[in-house]
Amino acid sequence: MRIERIDLVENYIIENKKVTLDVLCEAFKVSKNTIRRDINFLADRGTIKKVYGGVIASDDATHLNTITPFSSRSTILKKEKDAICKYAASLVDDNDTIYIDTGTTSQNLIDYISDKHCTIITNSLQISLKAIPYPNLNIISLAGMLKRDTLSFVGNEAEFYLKTYNINKAFMCCTGITIENGLTNATYEEYLIKKTVIANSKTHILLADHTKFGVFTLMTYCRLTDLHYVITDRTPKTEYVEFFKQHDVLLHEASLL
Repeated sequence: MRIERIDLVENYIIENKKVTLDVLCEAFKVSKNTIRRDINFLADRGTIKKVYGGVIASDDATHLNTITPFSSRSTILKKEKDAICKYAASLVDDNDTIYIDTGTTSQNLIDYISDKHCTIITNSLQISLKAIPYPNLNIISLAGMLKRDTLSFVGNEAEFYLKTYNINKAFMCCTGITIENGLTNATYEEYLIKKTVIANSKTHILLADHTKFGVFTLMTYCRLTDLHYVITDRTPKTEYVEFFKQHDVLLHEASLL
């Protein structure tokens, strides 16, 4: 429904602060004429402002919830996120201890490692539920309070619990990626957990669709130079490709075929 899509578009713009028309069209699979009508509606509502080539969140939108509910975000770029997970699964070996981050980009990773024998640490309720049918996947769910809009467990207990484990590979998600700001996240609770995971893991693997590049939010939890792999669905701009090469970060574009 149009009203439901408009709400999703509004949340997406507020979360990402600044978005181009092309990114919105791609994310919501609609034409530019459709997205322009949605933008005009939101501009009249006062939550966004039109700028050259795109839109930005208005100052009046700062009081709104900046996290789109998990159930809504999971429908955006579904095919692209699935392809990212399929390739990421090839990096998992038997007997690995891995961390799978909360987020819609990582949720299908379980589908592609169902034949592995490994230990999964996660703060994602969705990841834990998806792993239930596979007894070969040992699940360690972090303690904490359930954050309903991200379906993740957060809090001091989760952060403390993480420090007791040695993680081989961390499969991470983010709200935005820039060379200057690294991997960023919009909420403090998630920031603390992500930062602790990076500090307690050997190999850092980013799972991110193309709309995350060039976007940054409130808090940086990891610098790009601390990454080992970046898995995305579309080759990013030249400056990112060159940066990754210079710093020995392996970039992979997942096939959508």
